[in-house]
Amino acid sequence: MQTARVVRFGIVIEGKGEVEAAPLLIRRICHEICGVFNVHTARPIRITKTTLVREGELERAVRLAELAMGPADPIIILVDTDDDCPAELGPALKTRALSVVQRRGIATIVPKHEFESWFLAAARSLAGKRGLSHDLEPPENPEGIRGAKEWLRGKMVPGRAYSPTVDQAALAAEMDLAQARLSRSFDSFVREIERLIYDV
Repeated sequence: MQTARVVRFGIVIEGKGEVEAAPLLIRRICHEICGVFNVHTARPIRITKTTLVREGELERAVRLAELAMGPADPIIILVDTDDDCPAELGPALKTRALSVVQRRGIATIVPKHEFESWFLAAARSLAGKRGLSHDLEPPENPEGIRGAKEWLRGKMVPGRAYSPTVDQAALAAEMDLAQARLSRSFDSFVREIERLIYDV
């Protein structure tokens, strides 16, 4: 389904690599899955995980994201769970965000362990890209791996090492979205963007 609707997203992230990777991935999902092509993403507001957990800090970041957007535009909060429980972290962050932007669509996206776990799910589509081996295969349980960055580093050709700030956006541009949706958290990401576009 294609639409001429203009969609704008505010974004809050924690990692340096997500500054470029998150907007790119949001636009890809809008274009390739939702059929929405007039998409604007504000430059993400970055807040580290250690800062984010402090009282008032996530709320401050959400307010900053709000300032860059219109009053009806949704905000996406993208935070790695690391060792936290996704079912607890996501709702807790959303509750905090809604306390300062109650009328705005909010989505909290919490990749299990790391953003890079999505690359593991889509590993076949990344074979031979950005220094990754040409026979790359996904692990049996991509979201079960604590250390996706290290897994990627271990699958690179000699002389090449994975770097989030160098490779994350490029791999987000290359990965097959259908393969990535085998990851439950990435599939949830897609469904949340669909909700924000069509239900908010």
